[in-house]
Amino acid sequence: MSFLKLPDHKTKIVCTIGPASSSEEVLRELILNGMNVARINFSHGSFESHGKVIRTIKKLCKELDVVVSIMADLPGPKIRVGQLQDEPLNLQKGDKVKLTTDKIVGSGDLIPVDFDKLPYCIAKTSDVYFNDGFIQMRCNGVCSNEAECEVVVGGLLSSHKGVNLPGTDLLLDPVTERDLEIVDFVLDEGVNCFSVSFIVRGTDIQKVRDHAAKKGRSVFLVAKIERSQTLNNIDDIMDVTDGLMVARGDLGVEIPIEEVPIVQKELIHKANLRGIPVITATHMLESMTENIRPTRAEATDVANAILDGTDAVMLSGETAVGKYPVETVKTMVNIAKKTEMWRTSTGFGLDLIRKGIDETTMNISDVVSVQVHEAIKRLPIKYVVIPTYSGGTPRRISRFKPDEWIIAMSHLDMTCEQLAYSYGVYPVKVTDGSESIEQKANESLRSKGIGDPGDMIVLTQGHTGGTNLLKIIELT
Repeated sequence: MSFLKLPDHKTKIVCTIGPASSSEEVLRELILNGMNVARINFSHGSFESHGKVIRTIKKLCKELDVVVSIMADLPGPKIRVGQLQDEPLNLQKGDKVKLTTDKIVGSGDLIPVDFDKLPYCIAKTSDVYFNDGFIQMRCNGVCSNEAECEVVVGGLLSSHKGVNLPGTDLLLDPVTERDLEIVDFVLDEGVNCFSVSFIVRGTDIQKVRDHAAKKGRSVFLVAKIERSQTLNNIDDIMDVTDGLMVARGDLGVEIPIEEVPIVQKELIHKANLRGIPVITATHMLESMTENIRPTRAEATDVANAILDGTDAVMLSGETAVGKYPVETVKTMVNIAKKTEMWRTSTGFGLDLIRKGIDETTMNISDVVSVQVHEAIKRLPIKYVVIPTYSGGTPRRISRFKPDEWIIAMSHLDMTCEQLAYSYGVYPVKVTDGSESIEQKANESLRSKGIGDPGDMIVLTQGHTGGTNLLKIIELT
């Protein structure tokens, strides 16, 4: 029997879809070359344009018989520069500038900011950052609806660039009414996965879940970690979220930049121990927005995130507006492939994950996942095969970053889409039936052309109350 050509890498690739990648032709190439999750950024574009992209991706998934999750990125209360008349505005160190909440077109030394509460949140001698921290100003005083600032680090500033006030209580609800409108629209389009921006505590995630529940829908929520206050509540957030995103752009402005690498490692490790997927995001291959090759530092950054234990790596502007979206995905895949091969041959970092899991309080499901890991190490196992309802069992086994594919079979579209975020999990849509677990495994793999008769597989399954079955069988 011929094999289905499984990917030659197991790290999942998240691509932001934008003008450079929204056509059917480019989306097809992104899927064929490794995209597992399509991120739709609702900070830009219209419902009409996003709806068209969503429907195109669903059509291509059906045509190509693959699972690609669609993740709607809720913008949250992002503070942005207003409209500038002559842009980009060239700001020089020492320039005196006024930030205003007036709805004007900015020019020269008067810059509008679309945040009415700015005078109440900004304080004298506090710093304001623009464009992911590349421009820095210091506030020298506040008068009425204006803040008088001096440029500390200059640069080119364009309309609608982001504004950060590190360490400030923004007096804003992280989940806005606009976010909930987006949730309603996306659910109506048949999408159930969301990333939630600028959260501070677990109740922010719960607000989105409760809103969807009122419409009779279950959702998969990814908490974006991008504010300094969020780190203080990380355990509370991880108790209620389905996934985590290390959003290094805003996070690198909110905390000292030298702390970002350590925070990244700590967040990934925490997510690994809990068995929830984690995405590392922002500036991963940024130079490929304009260039056909990345820098050596960028390639190293991607590899290090994988060695940290990330489940997925994310592309933002590189695929949304870049010149080489498909080539960027190919580059990301090649880095992942080489990094995973080296980790397999050396065991780098895997002992830390295993040690961390061993030190947690284990339930039956955790113990079975450890035994699956032991079986893989000691026997010539070709695949781990898991009929699953919730996706919990594949995620627990994925924590160990096995070299063998985890074939997760589910009759639920939502479960298959959620598993598109987890390292080394290949979701397969199957029909719901009454056959035995062995029959289901054999028939499903045979229908996909996965494996040959006589191949040894680990077969495990979760039941109500957890994962409590493990068999080692040969395919027939």
